[in-house]
Amino acid sequence: MNIILAGIIVANVVVSYKGFNDLSFFRKYEFHVGSIRSGEQIRMFSSGFLHVDMMHLIFNMLTLYFFAPTVIDNLHAFSFILIYFGSLVFGNLLTMMFHKNDYSYRAVGASGAVMGVLYSSILLEPNNELLIYGVIPIQGYIFGILYLLYSIYGMKAKNDNIGHTAHFGGAIGGYLITLIKQPSLISDHTFIVVLLLVPIIILFGMAKLGKL
Repeated sequence: MNIILAGIIVANVVVSYKGFNDLSFFRKYEFHVGSIRSGEQIRMFSSGFLHVDMMHLIFNMLTLYFFAPTVIDNLHAFSFILIYFGSLVFGNLLTMMFHKNDYSYRAVGASGAVMGVLYSSILLEPNNELLIYGVIPIQGYIFGILYLLYSIYGMKAKNDNIGHTAHFGGAIGGYLITLIKQPSLISDHTFIVVLLLVPIIILFGMAKLGKL
């Protein structure tokens, strides 16, 4: 495993584990609109290393583990770091845009950063497969689209503490940064480039219509 990828996974595990066992720590560093608007900008970054529970953490880290090597192999380590942390920031900026007037809104998770890496990986190698529950094969681009559609449901349901809005911001971040780094993908994988825009367009369409 690449040392940078390993370091990011370890950081997520350590910070999340601390949050599982220390509620005051969790509350201090989670994404919370009211606190961020009062000046606690560190939450825009720190919330990306906290998770709701062990399953949330495992799902995000496994997704990262499976898709990050494609990004590292194709774009190298520096670009991977840029995509991971750029997507984390994109995710939380979009969350703030959608929930800026909801001062009680809270969320945590590396999902924004992971979705950015996932989207980047799909753009670079759209036919890669992963195994759901270790047995069900699914192509990466289908998984990515279904995951974002699930995120729309999560945004509407608002029944957990997971940063579903950040999934979209992260996807947009990974999408844009990857295409900027490797613009030839627009002509090489035109169908995938357009297809991955669909759930993003649906999201903004629903937001404009007041459906979220």
